[in-house]
Formats: sequence, structure tokens, C-alpha cells
Amino acid sequence: MKNLFRVFTLVALFAFLFAACAKQPTQDLESAKAALETATKAGADIYAKDELKKLNDDLTAATDEVNAQGKKLFKKFGKAKEMLAKIKTDADALLPVIATRKEEAKNNALTAQNEAKAAFEEAKALVAKAPRGKGTAADIEAFKADLKALEASLTEVQQAIDGENYPGASDKANAIKEKAAGISDQIKKAIAKVKGIKK
Repeated sequence: MKNLFRVFTLVALFAFLFAACAKQPTQDLESAKAALETATKAGADIYAKDELKKLNDDLTAATDEVNAQGKKLFKKFGKAKEMLAKIKTDADALLPVIATRKEEAKNNALTAQNEAKAAFEEAKALVAKAPRGKGTAADIEAFKADLKALEASLTEVQQAIDGENYPGASDKANAIKEKAAGISDQIKKAIAKVKGIKK
């Protein structure tokens, strides 16, 4: 009976020591962080902002859970391990989503670039045909200066595309298109006005 009591005591002691010394999931934490870093480098901060924010929030929650359990006498890291494993799985699953969205953004940027070039070329051609006369010289020079600036901006669009900043390239290209279209509209109105006077 005495020996049986000693065995129970030893088993209970080992169970206590095992629970008290449960190992922190350091490797799991590092794996989750690495997966998040990989997703960020792939462009999650641009093409999957909401998903990345959720994953970072989940990582903070998992880290808090690890720290909370680390302060307890009986440490249970099971929940934290599950949380970290899910973060890693979700971050890995985000990579093909980022790639798809990045490709879409690239196509949008190239389309916007082509439209901006077309609008620029139209404005350039119209400036050459702009009615010359009293009081128009200053306007034509202003248009020419605008076109020069737009031409420089077109180079920046290409640089943004080369640097894989597709949203930035699209925004810049759309701004060029809008400005060039504005120049074209003004010249078309001036041409129509001159034609009206001649009639």
C-alpha cells in the first residue's frame, strides 16, 4: 500500500512538472511570422491589405496567448499552437490570391497606360491644329508646357510598371488621360468656335 502511494505521488509529481514546464511554441511562432513575412514580400500590403491586417491581428492574439500561458503555473499552449498553425496556413493560402490580384493590377495598369498615351497623342495633334490668332499664343504655349509635363509623367508611369507598382501606375496614367482629355476638349471648342465664326 505504501509503495502504491509512492507510485501515485511520483506520477502526480511528474505530471505537475510536465505541465509546469510545458514548452513554449517558439518554432510555431517563428513559422507563422515567416509565413506572414513571405506574404508581405509577395505584395500583401498592396494587394491583400485587409487579409494581411487580419493575419497580423491574429498573430498578436496568438502571441498574447503564448505570453499569458507562460505566466501560469500549469501552462497549456495547445490553443496558441492551433492559432499559430492557422495563421501559417492562411498566410500560405494568401500567396496565390496575391499573385492573381497582382496580375489583374498589372493588366489594368497597362490598359491605363495605353489609354493615357492615346489621349496624350490626341492632345498633341490637336495643339498642332489649334487656331492661331489674336490672344491665342499664350494659350497654345500653356498647352505645350502641359504636354511636356504629361510626356514626363508617361515616363514615370512606365517606371512604376517596371517597379511593379501597378496601382500607382494606374493612378498616374488615369491622371494623364484626364489632363490630356481636358486639353483636347478646350482645343476642340476653340476650333468649333472659329468654324462657327467663319460660317
